[in-house]
Amino acid sequence: MKIHENAASLKRELAGRKGERVVFTNGVFDLLHPGHVELLEHARSQGDLLVVGVNDDASVRRLKGEKRPIFPLAERMEVLAALASVDFIVPFVEDTPFELIRALDCIDVLVKGGDYGPAEVVGRAEVEARGGRLVIFNLSGAYSTSALIERIVRNF
Repeated sequence: MKIHENAASLKRELAGRKGERVVFTNGVFDLLHPGHVELLEHARSQGDLLVVGVNDDASVRRLKGEKRPIFPLAERMEVLAALASVDFIVPFVEDTPFELIRALDCIDVLVKGGDYGPAEVVGRAEVEARGGRLVIFNLSGAYSTSALIERIVRNF
């Protein structure tokens, strides 16, 4: 099963996959754009399994404003599940994936986009304390879902 309801369900499945390097990244993934695809493909190349944490709708509203998300959580996860680079998807309700990363104590590689500095990456200390590592990925272009939404509104 690619989509999991919560960390406990995913953790049970990952427990049966010993010896595989688990990579984790997270985000809103509201309107999938080339930057998302690049990030997810790069993240997947860092290990054997890619787990994607997705902000639930309430956390997106808190972070991005009342008009977001464009697509509800179930639809965002469905789109992510269609990508070959993504092995597992799990939602989280907090504004950051900190609790999810703590619960998934098997993460070997934590991947974030280049718009974050290492000190800003939530969960970095927990992953590194367990022997894992942080990878910062610099996108080839300046992609932004918020900018994409603004462009759509302006042009149409």
